Parts: sequence; C-alpha cells; structure tokens
Amino acid sequence: MRNIVLQMMTTLNGRLDDPLAWMGTVVDEQYRAIDRLYAGYDTVLVGRTTYEEMVGYWPGALNDKAGGETNRVMAGRMHDYRKIVFSRTEEQAISRWHNAERAVVPDDAALSRYLTDLKAGPGRDIHLSGGASLAQTVIGLGLVDRYHFFVYPVVSPGEPWFARLRDKNELQLIGSEHYDNGVVGLHYATVRDAKSARPKSFSELIA
Repeated sequence: MRNIVLQMMTTLNGRLDDPLAWMGTVVDEQYRAIDRLYAGYDTVLVGRTTYEEMVGYWPGALNDKAGGETNRVMAGRMHDYRKIVFSRTEEQAISRWHNAERAVVPDDAALSRYLTDLKAGPGRDIHLSGGASLAQTVIGLGLVDRYHFFVYPVVSPGEPWFARLRDKNELQLIGSEHYDNGVVGLHYATVRDAKSARPKSFSELIA
C-alpha cells in the first residue's frame, strides 16, 4: 500500500496559503533534506491553480544554473513525476507538461474513491501538494499517512492546515531537525484507529 504524504512549508500557526507572504530563506541543508524526501515519491497530487504555478517555474529550472544543483535535481524530479491535477469540473483546461494528467472528481466521495484506488496500486509514495482546498479536503477524508512540515519561525494570518477537520487526528512523531535559518522540520505518521477519549478534566492528563 502506498502512502499519501503531505509535505509543505508552513508557519508556526499552520498557514499553508500564499507562501510568498511569509516564507523566508531556504538554506542548503534544508533544501537537501527536502530533496531526500522527494526522492521517495513518484506521483504528485495538485490542484489546478497550484499546478499552473508549478508549470510556470519548474520546466525552466531544469537548466537554470543560477538556482544551484539541488534545485536542478528537484526540477528533474518534478519533470519525471506523474502529476495528477484535480478539479471539480472539466471547464478549464490545464497547461501541458510532461507526465501530467487531469482527474475530474465532482465531489469528495469521488475524490476518496480515486485516491483509495491510487494508494492500492503499484509505485512509490504519493506527494500531496497544494493548493489549500485540495490539501485540507484530503486531510479531512483521513487519507494522509505521513506529514513532513518545515515550520518557519513566523506567525501570519491565512488559511491553516486543519481548519476543515471535523474530528481529532492523532499523529506520532517520527523525526525532527532544525536548520540555521530557524526552520524546524517535523515528521509525523498518522495513528490509525486511535481510541483516546476526551478527558473529563485536566488532572487526567497528568501522568
């Protein structure tokens, strides 16, 4: 069974939209760590708007020496990945890009069926990218298996990761690291079938 992995940069208060409004530098060590995680994927899930932003950047980065070696490696990965672009209707076409395809899912039930079948098929792990609506929907459907957050030391108003959750999702910390720019990498696995009940008082939380 393949994992769906949510991997993105975020703020201390969990903002996921409009990264240019809050994101700082990406230092070399951090970028190499991001690339190592990307090496485990072969498929990217993305909404149409975010996909068009990716098309506007990554193809040109393949041979851009100014971006550095890690960025060119990342550009090669993005070129080779299977890129599945989700939309609710067929009204708007997507720009052409190598190995990209559309998936029209009119409602959440159709999206859940599509992703469940995708996870059951052969291949490496699946990267859940943006935009905010797609990421939140897939989280809310309980289909995300791993989380890789690169948390910037900033708070910023915007759309948070988990605003649309209806229930508590329990996570297990599987790794962490920090970088010279103050960013902290946090890596979690979803705890399936967690049964912890709401405590009746704070005293129940004291071990």
